[in-house]
Amino acid sequence: MEQQKLPNATLILVFGIISIVTCCCYGLGLIFGIIAIVLSKKATVEYIANPELYTGYGNVKTGKILAIIGTILSAVYLAYVIYLFATVGAEGIMQMNEEMMREYGM
Repeated sequence: MEQQKLPNATLILVFGIISIVTCCCYGLGLIFGIIAIVLSKKATVEYIANPELYTGYGNVKTGKILAIIGTILSAVYLAYVIYLFATVGAEGIMQMNEEMMREYGM
C-alpha cells in the first residue's frame, strides 16, 4: 500500500509558526496555537493507529512544539496586557506610549 501524507500536517506546522509570530497580537496567537494543538492531537492518534500508512509526522511534532511555545507566549503577553489595563488603565498606557515616543524622538 502506498504511503500518503498525514492529514493537516502542513497546516499544523503553519499554525504553529503563526502562533509564535502573532503572540503579541492580543490573543490571536492563542487562537492559532490552540487550533494547532487540537489538530496535532487528532493527527497523532491517526498516525499511531497506522504508522506505516502515513508520512509527515515530523511536521506534526514540530508544529505541536511551536504551537505550545506560541500559546504560552500569547498567554503570558495577554496576562501582561490585562494586568496593565487593571493597574494603570487605558489613559496610563496612552501616557506611557507618549512618553516613550518623546524619549525616542518620534
